[in-house]
Amino acid sequence: MVEFLTEYGMFLAKSTTVVLLFLVAAGCIFVLLMRTRTNPQDEEHLEVKKLNEKYEQMSVILKSATLPKKAFKQALKDLKIQHKEQQNVSDHTERKRVYVLKFQGDVRASEVSSLREGITAILTVATPIDEVVVLLESAGGVVHGYGLAASQLQRIRERGVTLTVVVDKVAASGGYMMACVANRIIAAPFAIIGSIGVIGQMPNFNRLLKNLDIDYEQITAGEYKRTLTVFGENTDKGRRKAQEELEDTHQLFKDFVLENRTETDIETIATGEHWYGRRALELKLVDELCTSDDYLCAAAQQADIFLVKYSHRKRLVERLFASAASLFSGV
Repeated sequence: MVEFLTEYGMFLAKSTTVVLLFLVAAGCIFVLLMRTRTNPQDEEHLEVKKLNEKYEQMSVILKSATLPKKAFKQALKDLKIQHKEQQNVSDHTERKRVYVLKFQGDVRASEVSSLREGITAILTVATPIDEVVVLLESAGGVVHGYGLAASQLQRIRERGVTLTVVVDKVAASGGYMMACVANRIIAAPFAIIGSIGVIGQMPNFNRLLKNLDIDYEQITAGEYKRTLTVFGENTDKGRRKAQEELEDTHQLFKDFVLENRTETDIETIATGEHWYGRRALELKLVDELCTSDDYLCAAAQQADIFLVKYSHRKRLVERLFASAASLFSGV
């Protein structure tokens, strides 16, 4: 009887443990699903932040910590007077607005979807006296992705709105394809600029498959439907055609840059090399050396600066992982 009770107790404990684990797992899944439904950050939405207020708050906080009490009070009075003067001016004349977009490029130019929505939103309100500033950082990637991104920036110029691209770190290859569209390109002294070239590469496992006695069959219709292949045996004819395609793409890239930067010596800069900001200025790849911080702070003295960001709805799997990460990290 004692042995029976012991075994029954062990069985009951195991069963209870399994049920509790199931309930905990089900509860976690329920919480995650609820969070993905109710989190407003996952919805498609436009975010707008006025940077003038940010700069002003930073200045006030620093002055409060460094100035004597009397001097700080005077600084606050001067700020109020400045606000009244700006209000009087804006009541009689339209004040310039600067819209800031950020583009953090990857190989696929995946941020182009947010860029296009942000540009569409800005063009509904922008006037010819306004300016769009794109803070660009990209080492390039696929031609079609960056070609579309450059076309989105062209929409700004076609509407008669001034477009400025500022590069703090890198705008190379497809990144420079985007930058060259601007009315003016500004770069930090050691930003990487250029790399006007095209590259195509892939591994080939044909000899490995042969050594393993594995056959690979590929059927195509059209002489050049497939020039180079990963698993099949590449031919000299296929390599020549692939090279022709790269050369044609390179020529299109060169023509595009020359259309937008007519003063450049295209044969000198289109070798695939890149240059740091100072050298890029000498080669007329950029127009000015300055960081985005200095440029926007200076612009804030004469214009209203708005940071514009369009966020897309995430897929369910992405939202689940994001919610799980925040849940278990305590955020």
